[in-house]
Amino acid sequence: AVPTYYFIVMMIICLGVGFARYLTGDLGTVVDPPAMEVLQQTQAVTVFLILKALANGTTSLTGVEAISNGITAFKEPRTATAGKTLILMSCIMGTLLLGFTFLSHQVMAVPSEAETVISQLGRTVFAGRGFMYIALITSTTVILMMAANTAFADFPRLSAIQARDGYLPRQLTYRGSRLVYSRGIASLALAASLLIVIFHASVTRLIPLYAIGVFLSFTLSQAGMAHRWWKSGHLKPDEELKEAGSTVRHDKNWIFKMVVNGFGAFCTAVVTVIFAVTKFKDGAWVMVIVTPTLVAFFFTIHRHYKSLAKELSLLNYVAPPRIARHRVVITVSGVHRGTLAALRYAQTLSDDITAVHVSIDPDEALKVQQKWETWGEGVRLVVIESQYRLFIEPLLQYIEEIAAKRRPNEIITVVVPQFMPRHWWTNLLHTQTAVSLRLALLFKKDIVVTDVPYQVD
Repeated sequence: AVPTYYFIVMMIICLGVGFARYLTGDLGTVVDPPAMEVLQQTQAVTVFLILKALANGTTSLTGVEAISNGITAFKEPRTATAGKTLILMSCIMGTLLLGFTFLSHQVMAVPSEAETVISQLGRTVFAGRGFMYIALITSTTVILMMAANTAFADFPRLSAIQARDGYLPRQLTYRGSRLVYSRGIASLALAASLLIVIFHASVTRLIPLYAIGVFLSFTLSQAGMAHRWWKSGHLKPDEELKEAGSTVRHDKNWIFKMVVNGFGAFCTAVVTVIFAVTKFKDGAWVMVIVTPTLVAFFFTIHRHYKSLAKELSLLNYVAPPRIARHRVVITVSGVHRGTLAALRYAQTLSDDITAVHVSIDPDEALKVQQKWETWGEGVRLVVIESQYRLFIEPLLQYIEEIAAKRRPNEIITVVVPQFMPRHWWTNLLHTQTAVSLRLALLFKKDIVVTDVPYQVD
């Protein structure tokens, strides 16, 4: 809260001193203003140009969405507290915006990326770059840092709500060790970093993306509220309509509220369209393409979760009969301690065990057979000759052959010995047979792949 109050106080002081000097005729104009950026093409003052100026000006009003996104962080009663905060913030924002616009016009400030309008106004009002000017610029720096932090505070909450409703991956609903939605924060940081790199950190090019996203959300939320008031007006006074996440009740002022929200949706929709058209070449095309793509992606995720829930539901579910036969296949690349550990584990699962060795070298296969006769505890060993010196493919073919011949209610478990070296990086020196088999058999029905690790001290 301290940086926010600091910013508001400095802005009010700047406005107060500025208006006092204006009323006494001592305000003056900007000394050494930035170079005026001259447009290559002139445009007649038309309705479209006025609407374009309106759209550009409305970017200064963005930020109110942070309150709606962060309602869950307010004290109870949350709705009333958020409403009061929104009204207070709107009054402060409107006062500062109108005041700075008026004074900036009086001092003839020039919009430029080289120096902000507030900086030009500040050094004019405070007659140079003294202590008060430094304090003013510091307050804007701090509040911009707070503004950047707003997204990291609100987006994780919003994404968690969306994920809880099934429109984003469920992982976004999990809190980290610091009790915040760490995955949402990391996702936003990655997306923000990519945008900064792609658009070379140009505020002029990034503003249209931000504005289109904000005003599109304004339009959708206002239209949704208008539709909600319409449904409220068609309910009886004692009637309720249960919806996902809310309950609609009759409201006697539904017409007025519907008109207000409908008019708001119309205004913000106009701004959205104007931004999309006028800033299309400057980067707005990204949002025009990305937004529908993201919406389609969200609905795809939602359909997946609904389909999965339907498949996993126990409603009208008839339990299948118990497993009639459990066949265990243990892969044997060589007979060693890790292989014997896997064999002991396999014997706890079933007595129907088959050891399989893929022969690439006949001499090596003979050694495996000889050792297995000594250490195999009577378990049958099948040797598969690999004509093309392949390992995974012949093994998969053998498993698929026995799977095709299995009876109903029969399950197959593939046990893979895997020795674990002392250092993690030495795993790169060994074939990851278990990983390859798991990926190959993951979508095979009634086939289980089990790793049996053997730690090498």
